[in-house]
Amino acid sequence: MSDARLVLARRMGVVARYKDQTGTTRDTSVETAVALLAAMGIDTPTERLARAYKPEASKALPKDIITDADTVPPLDIAGDWNLTLETGETREGRGALPVLPLGIHTLRAGARRWTLLAAPPALPLPRRDWGVIAPLYGLSDRGIGDFDDLHALGLGLAKTGAGFLGLNPVHAGFPTAPDVFSPYTPSHRRRLNVMHLPGAEGRPGALIDYGAEIPARMQALRAAYDAWDGSPGFDAYLDREGDSLQRFALHQALSERHGAFWNTWPASLQDPQSGAARTARAELATDLRFHAWLQWCAEAALTDTQQALRAAGMSHGLYLDLAVGTHPHGAETWEDRGSFAFGASLGAPPDAFSADGQNWALAPFNPQALRACAYAPLAETLRRQLLFSGLLRIDHILGFERAFWVPDAAPGAYVKMPRDAMLAVIRIEAARANASIVGEDLGNIPKGLRGALEASGILGCRVAIFERARWSPPRFRKASAYPDASIASFSTHDLPTWQGWRTGADIGAHARIGNLDDTGAAKAQADRSAEVAAFDRMLADPSLDAMHGFLAETPARLVALQAENLLGIAAQPNLPGTIDEYPNWRMRLPVSPEALSCHDALKSAARIMANAGRQGDRR
Repeated sequence: MSDARLVLARRMGVVARYKDQTGTTRDTSVETAVALLAAMGIDTPTERLARAYKPEASKALPKDIITDADTVPPLDIAGDWNLTLETGETREGRGALPVLPLGIHTLRAGARRWTLLAAPPALPLPRRDWGVIAPLYGLSDRGIGDFDDLHALGLGLAKTGAGFLGLNPVHAGFPTAPDVFSPYTPSHRRRLNVMHLPGAEGRPGALIDYGAEIPARMQALRAAYDAWDGSPGFDAYLDREGDSLQRFALHQALSERHGAFWNTWPASLQDPQSGAARTARAELATDLRFHAWLQWCAEAALTDTQQALRAAGMSHGLYLDLAVGTHPHGAETWEDRGSFAFGASLGAPPDAFSADGQNWALAPFNPQALRACAYAPLAETLRRQLLFSGLLRIDHILGFERAFWVPDAAPGAYVKMPRDAMLAVIRIEAARANASIVGEDLGNIPKGLRGALEASGILGCRVAIFERARWSPPRFRKASAYPDASIASFSTHDLPTWQGWRTGADIGAHARIGNLDDTGAAKAQADRSAEVAAFDRMLADPSLDAMHGFLAETPARLVALQAENLLGIAAQPNLPGTIDEYPNWRMRLPVSPEALSCHDALKSAARIMANAGRQGDRR
């Protein structure tokens, strides 16, 4: 007989068995089951407690009903019902329900409750188009790249015919912890990184010194605020954003006094609703206003850039990136503790390069909590990104099907997520914003996920390095084999650049830091040579233009060109599996935004894209 803790874990969505990328089948242990249940808030260390566990009736989860917007939902209600629309409007009736507008609504009938997700059945796919991906942090030759640099690059790209400008996540970071600067380890995904506001210039050089430049920029921004006279627009912003902005601003102010991570604060301040937190809000009112002002400035800068790019003819404008998770002790989890699992991190199962799997040190959404609050945190997170973009990438969308959770002291396992409901939320928010969505569907892909994404009108990612008909000996897929509903690129920020791939720069980097011995490096270089030769056989010649021509000719609706490839850079922006051994997220581009937008390689790529009919929806 199965252990009651395993049975309960399966009931709560923990996958009993999975196959990792090495082909090894792994069973979820009792130790892991207990740890993951605890992360969900279910304390069942013994079989007796697991057998006795019953959720409180008052906390029973609603049933998700997904229906097409502007139709009658497929529910048969015999008695009286009460409907609360997303707008807060309420309706009462008996029997048949009314037509539901686009949105997330709540229905109650007797003791039963439903979440009604009224979504378009699918998002329309964008027209054939192309754009450029560039690291925002690396756009300046002095200091951290800022929103002015982004604006300048975007307008320059618009003149070449590009339909979008992609960048790394711009979520709020940790101004009081300058060593935590990865854009994929945010403090809050619904707020912006104010380090990208124009401020004090930093030191010139190939690498960004965040330890020096973040404090200097914060000091310059504070001086600018102190000299500012106020604005009715800012006052209106405060009213519109309400208590959520005030909680975030309080977190930032408390971080300046007690450190970046709330789990190290005095216990009385670890709850934003505590009496001590309310007292601090009053005592730190001036600091709260400063941090709210920073958000207002950042939102205004991104809004202005997006409007300018669309006015200049870009089909999509900014292409933003939503990080897969959030720091477990940042502003997002402090403000919204109940939506996240604690005691487990997002990660990845074992593979050929990580025998023990990966721990990303990111807090996952708790699927039970998401369902209980009608997906409001997910909807709001998406909505904030789509305020400033016409195209949004969702990092590691595999986690919408099942997320790999790694407990603090046990092997990891997969946890099922409410995929269909989460995809409906995406469709609702994208339809509101008239935006297109890209799902990063790389890695250990669950069966059926790509079909579900395609059915929703969400573009997949097709990375040429990985698009192979056979791995050994290597044979790459022809351009014609790429799917229509996708964005095609040569690689990503976590993979070698065009030049780096051809020369094995990533292999050399791993060898230098000890991840590969001489024998392993030699074999990897030999394998790489075979891969390069196989890819080159599909091209007219082994040039950057030929590679871009290959991407342009694919059926993929969008093509993303990487700034590092256009500039002939060999080093990739991020080397997975490293922290301090490699300058992740610190490398500056060697040219200014204006010079990049006029670069000969970009001009040539623009001609190639135009000749392939990639013009998007130019106005």
